[in-house]
Amino acid sequence: MLWRSLARDRSGAAAAEMALVSPMLIILMFGSFELGNYFLDEHVVLKAVRDGARYAARQNFTTMPCSGTPTADAAIKNLVRYGNIAGSGDPRLRYWTSNNTIAVSIACPNSGTYSGIYNGLTGGERIVTVTATVPYGSLFGGVGFGVAGLDVTASAESALMGI
Repeated sequence: MLWRSLARDRSGAAAAEMALVSPMLIILMFGSFELGNYFLDEHVVLKAVRDGARYAARQNFTTMPCSGTPTADAAIKNLVRYGNIAGSGDPRLRYWTSNNTIAVSIACPNSGTYSGIYNGLTGGERIVTVTATVPYGSLFGGVGFGVAGLDVTASAESALMGI
């Protein structure tokens, strides 16, 4: 008799179902937060390397030879990481701790016939590539749910215009 009355009793069913589903919903919610944060950080790094490539493209041909220059590289890296060529202020991402995560390379294809601003330029047109590989800083890394070893990588290239 007692078992039949307990089997028909529906009071507390919603609370029990909620208790069973809540952990899954919480994991899904925090996973969504983490994924959104990753996409935001990826967007910030992508904008940063685009800014660096755009800045490099506007430099003089003498400032940006095929071999590159340490001064120009430092200015580009500062612009990518800090948003200014002086390298002052806070970095674009709180865990972006080093300019060593940024690479600036200049490609100078020697073949081809060039005209316009590239006419007579030794080394032909120059293509600047800016690449950044930044370690991802998890939202929940401080509470033991971090994603170690995950990097945010972005690359942008632009033809040097020398204007």
